[in-house]
Amino acid sequence: VYNAAPGWGVTVGDALALPEPVLSQHQHLHQGQTFSFLGIRVSSPLSLVVNGRRPPASALAPPRLALSNPSAPP
Repeated sequence: VYNAAPGWGVTVGDALALPEPVLSQHQHLHQGQTFSFLGIRVSSPLSLVVNGRRPPASALAPPRLALSNPSAPP
């Protein structure tokens, strides 16, 4: 689950509802082999319904800012 906080997740046996899912077909070629799979995306882990309940706000990973300047000297 993208953007989920470390330590939060669903487990085998949980009932999971996905409101407004987006289904995507992924195809990747790696070392001469083709890998194909379906992916389901939702806007946020907070939009899921797990075992009849919405996840707590703490289920959302905190934002992180990463900056780089490739032209800066080492």
